Amino acid sequence: MRKRILLHIVAVAVVATALSASPLLAGDQEEAVQEFGSRFDAVVANEAALNANAPTSHAPCIDGMSAGEFPCDNVDMLSFVPHGALGTTFVNDIWGWTDPQTGKDYALLGSSEGTVFVDISDPKRPQVLGILPTHSTAGGAFWRDIKVYENHAFVVSEHSNHGMQVFDLTQLRDWDGTYTIYSNTAHYSVFGRAHNININEDTGFAYAVGARQGEGCNFGLHMIDISDPTNPTFAGCFGDNGYVHDTQCVIYEGPDAEHRGKEICFNSNAPGAYGSTNHWVDIVDVTDKANPVSLGRSDYPLSGYSHQGWLTPDQATFLHGDEGDEFIHGLGTTTRVWDVSDLENPTLIGVHDNGTTSIDHNVYTEGRLAFASNYTTGLRVWDTRDAADGELTELGYFDVYPENDNASFEGGTWSNFTYFSQKKVVAVSSIDRGLFILRPRGGLNNND
Repeated sequence: MRKRILLHIVAVAVVATALSASPLLAGDQEEAVQEFGSRFDAVVANEAALNANAPTSHAPCIDGMSAGEFPCDNVDMLSFVPHGALGTTFVNDIWGWTDPQTGKDYALLGSSEGTVFVDISDPKRPQVLGILPTHSTAGGAFWRDIKVYENHAFVVSEHSNHGMQVFDLTQLRDWDGTYTIYSNTAHYSVFGRAHNININEDTGFAYAVGARQGEGCNFGLHMIDISDPTNPTFAGCFGDNGYVHDTQCVIYEGPDAEHRGKEICFNSNAPGAYGSTNHWVDIVDVTDKANPVSLGRSDYPLSGYSHQGWLTPDQATFLHGDEGDEFIHGLGTTTRVWDVSDLENPTLIGVHDNGTTSIDHNVYTEGRLAFASNYTTGLRVWDTRDAADGELTELGYFDVYPENDNASFEGGTWSNFTYFSQKKVVAVSSIDRGLFILRPRGGLNNND
């Protein structure tokens, strides 16, 4: 216990040191990303070794606790897969795939070692199939991001010269029952490193962001035609507004009639380092990949680092997280609600304080619900029916990091995926523990 407390102190100290270091407050984005990434790695890698255990079987939420360890409300644990079974030491982003032929659901889990494939068709008895190893282990931070299009996974990483891996997911049908080391189906090397990737499945275009080495597009939108998944080709750039940390690109069908039918990207735009300048929500028309157009861009009070956001299904509001505002400005866990009914004038209409102190990370919407991963306070489930009025209502949660609720990066959940064929299942990546398969209860499953 004393060692864990000391590591918590170290985590806070490292973050404080990172904020005071000149690359985070001045200089170019490349130096800032590298400097912060290396310090994040050191903190979490140390903490991860302490928190590898959790019950692996079904543990319902009873009297506010699951398995006597994890604080919860209206969310049950169906299963847990630890690092040892995954073949990992640190996990980060997560996505999913439903095989259209077999109907099986798979969690695709990013890790320092590569991308792990887990069959969760029986969510109480998940099976780890194997791993697609990282394309590069040199330089950069070791997290990666995965998205899916036409039965192929597309994987980017901050590792130097990693590029974008393409993996044919139908290979998972032939799993022989042993932990399998898979190989790339194809590889894209127009850039070397990228922080994140989004795919518009309606158009067959991928958008790598925070790219560098090769064609980095000034850290903005690096557009890739993946209509032929095993032959990705460079399609264009948008870098006018600097670094984009994450994006969601859609065929727009929202309330702004002027732009319906166009391909629009909603960017979390962090043009400077943590706390160094204003950060933005940025909306770009990418219909013409050779001539993308910035439509609207707005900053907001108490920004720290514009991180990630997701539209509500009606495309009228955008739920947005800032990864730096909690520890820079001392805010509670904060999600901002934006009115994007006028794409040329995104307007902040609400600020939701979750009543906790952790740093928020990724949020995704499905039907009337939003599923938010907040590092040290876990998965939070919100009702978004009043989002147009700037309001969110918490319906339940499952805290995968019971050690504390610190505004730090020491552990907890990186992200979640809820778009499986099994509508009552949410896969949650836990940095320090592994993979949780959770199920919201009762009305929380009604996404109509």
